[in-house]
Amino acid sequence: MTGFAEAPQMPFGTELDRVGHLLGGSRVLKRSLGTAFDAHEMLLEGLPGDALTQLERRLQVLDAAALEKAIGMSLRTLQRRRADPSQPLSVDQSGRVWRFAEILAKATEVMGSQRDAEEWLSEPAIGLNGQKPIDLLATAAGTELVETFLGQIQYGVYV
Repeated sequence: MTGFAEAPQMPFGTELDRVGHLLGGSRVLKRSLGTAFDAHEMLLEGLPGDALTQLERRLQVLDAAALEKAIGMSLRTLQRRRADPSQPLSVDQSGRVWRFAEILAKATEVMGSQRDAEEWLSEPAIGLNGQKPIDLLATAAGTELVETFLGQIQYGVYV
């Protein structure tokens, strides 16, 4: 026993469970996510604004500037969202926030802890041409590169 409180880890279960947890769970999302179709419908309606607040609160290493860059939301828009979390996110914003939560959940699974995942996201990666994974999340193509690289790490395929 070290005397330090351990940060809560993501629950085991499906990827949907882990992503939902990062976004505040069924309490914030106001629904359970049994299938990808449930997630799709929720994103079409717009994530609750509080889901973004919950995601930001759950970050252990990354700061608001990194999140802002990764989800393509300006600091001013993030501040407005914080000020009025009762407003749902747009479909586009919901998709980007969801995608970031998916990448963070996957990186946590691969790296073993959320702290390690966030540190990995913020460090240059040789397999990503020396770029930081977090910086690549600004585009769909970059996100796909990060996701592919995580899969390679997970299965021991190193390029």
